[in-house]
Amino acid sequence: MTDKTEFVAVKPVRAYEAIVEQIEQAIATRQLNPGDRLPSERELMGTFAVSRATVREALRVLESGGLVRSRPGDPRGPEILQASPATLHKAMNRLVRSGTIKLSELVEFRVMLEGASCTLAAEHRTPEQLEEMRAAVEAMESSIAGGSAVFSQADVDFHATVWEASHNQLMQICGDAARGALVDLVNDRIDSAPDSGAQMKLSLAHDYEIFNAIEAQDGARAGHLARTFVIEYYGEMIDKGGRNSLALLGDAKA
Repeated sequence: MTDKTEFVAVKPVRAYEAIVEQIEQAIATRQLNPGDRLPSERELMGTFAVSRATVREALRVLESGGLVRSRPGDPRGPEILQASPATLHKAMNRLVRSGTIKLSELVEFRVMLEGASCTLAAEHRTPEQLEEMRAAVEAMESSIAGGSAVFSQADVDFHATVWEASHNQLMQICGDAARGALVDLVNDRIDSAPDSGAQMKLSLAHDYEIFNAIEAQDGARAGHLARTFVIEYYGEMIDKGGRNSLALLGDAKA
């Protein structure tokens, strides 16, 4: 062993965690496919040489992760589920809300997500989706008198219509997960502003600009505006290192 070799302490693995890991690996490598059935609890107990309680805990973890569906008394065993957007949505929400992701990282992600989704929305939006966006920004305007919480929800609704119009399902899922962690921050900023009404009107003006660019099918401008507004809005809330990273994600004026 050389002086450069570094070892770290190992974490004891509980029996149910080892079972979960093996089943997850079998799903990942397609040894198990959607619609397949796992063996019964009794068979799993014998295969893994563990107690019924350990098998049930492993199945509970797998079910909470959206990987299997288990019905009490079903003799066919737990069913392997098709991967769904809801699974990723739940995982991202847990990661963001647990604080594992830093605010600066979340804002950086939002910059990239909003820029790309607005660019795609300008190209792919349908007439019906455009009308939904129009209705959303009009709802923002009428909700200013209702305060920050009502206004922020209307703002979220507008961006949700943009994510949908991108016709990229992953952007919709990730956008929804990321915005959940930022809604409270938006409310705090509006409430703490010397003139909260002016702050809301500024946000509304920004969204109207994005909408107009999407309506004109000017993807480059829509993406530029989205990135610029996110950087301007959240930049002062994060540390200097985070602001330097955000500057790298900006671009020249469209």
